[in-house]
Amino acid sequence: MTGERRFGYRWTVCALLFAATTVNYIDRQVLGILAPTLQRELHWSETQYGDIVSWFSLAYAVGFLVAGRLLDRFGTRRGFAAAIVAWSLAAIGHAFARTAAGFSIARAALGLGESANFPASIKTIAEWFPKRERALATGIFNAGTNVGAIVTPLVVPYIALHWGWRAAFVATGTLGFLWLFAWLAMYRQPEAHPAVTPAELALIRSDPSDPPERMSWWSLLGYRQLWAVAVGKFMADPVWWFYLYWLPKFLDARYGIKLGQIALPLIAIYLLADVGSVGGGWLSSAFLARGWSVNRARKTAMLAMAIAIVPTMLAPRAASVWTAVAVVSLAAAAHQGWSANVYTLASDMFPRRAVGSVIGIGGFAGAMGGVLFQRATGRVLQANGNNYAPIFVVCALAYVTAWLIIHLLAPRLAPARIANNAPSQ
Repeated sequence: MTGERRFGYRWTVCALLFAATTVNYIDRQVLGILAPTLQRELHWSETQYGDIVSWFSLAYAVGFLVAGRLLDRFGTRRGFAAAIVAWSLAAIGHAFARTAAGFSIARAALGLGESANFPASIKTIAEWFPKRERALATGIFNAGTNVGAIVTPLVVPYIALHWGWRAAFVATGTLGFLWLFAWLAMYRQPEAHPAVTPAELALIRSDPSDPPERMSWWSLLGYRQLWAVAVGKFMADPVWWFYLYWLPKFLDARYGIKLGQIALPLIAIYLLADVGSVGGGWLSSAFLARGWSVNRARKTAMLAMAIAIVPTMLAPRAASVWTAVAVVSLAAAAHQGWSANVYTLASDMFPRRAVGSVIGIGGFAGAMGGVLFQRATGRVLQANGNNYAPIFVVCALAYVTAWLIIHLLAPRLAPARIANNAPSQ
């Protein structure tokens, strides 16, 4: 059993999810890397840029709701395959945009396709891992967000400087089709996969069976546990997207870092974010291994992450670019540790069959927070002459506030009681 615990096929599945998330974030971040170049070439205002990126978030929000429900109904194998085809085509479509409206359409299409990645991944983790391993597995696949964010500034500036920005969108958009072939060849449900041994299957199914009742969207909205997940996403996701879309612009405006110089600062930030993603999942799993309750383990890890993000308010006042990078790196790492645990809350408190929908609704909340924050950010920067200080203050305090609200909504992280579809009070 020890060998199955450490080296079973479920970790290969986790690696596939990691790769998909990496591709997801490469395609998502290309616009952020090229933003200063595109803004100068196409003459976008700050308000226009904020609106362009917000169209991704709006479509992402709507897609999250649809994706979660469809994944619960049709399963992850077919759903994930369809999603990556859709978002890869949308990523390539950016190369054909010429106006702010054209980029808005491309961003909306990309957001709609990419919205399935996290509901599908979290649902797959719930199907393939026992509860005690889910935070670590989530942290590992979620680290793909940072690997994607590291690869993008390495590859995109080189392509853009040698062949133009349109070629950068086409080249990165084709990566999803490579992953598609591996997914279709390697993925099946645990019970149907020939590489899963009886011992590993017993480990995967070692948690108590889920209650048989299905949960409708409307009934989910009556659970405080759902709103706890939604708050964790609504208040934190906009901050991460601010880093993705505005960090290159912030470093350009504040420190004069141009396209050919952007790779090293962003790599430093997202390397540390990668450590935070795995470390945050490992931390709560380690607490559980010491005999802590799920409530104590998850909330202690999340509180540590929330406190670590507070110093990010000092980034705009940093005397040097590397001081600012250090502060933002700590915040990015803590965000990813937070995110790994918030995702895991859904599978902690809801049965497997509802996890996709819960994550979908939570993702909708996070994306709608992103819409509001992105549009507000563009307008604030337009009005104050690119002074990023008030934006970073909001980013610094969002997580501590979210932690307090989560604790009020789910003081014990009690599993949702679904008998007769009656929300737990």
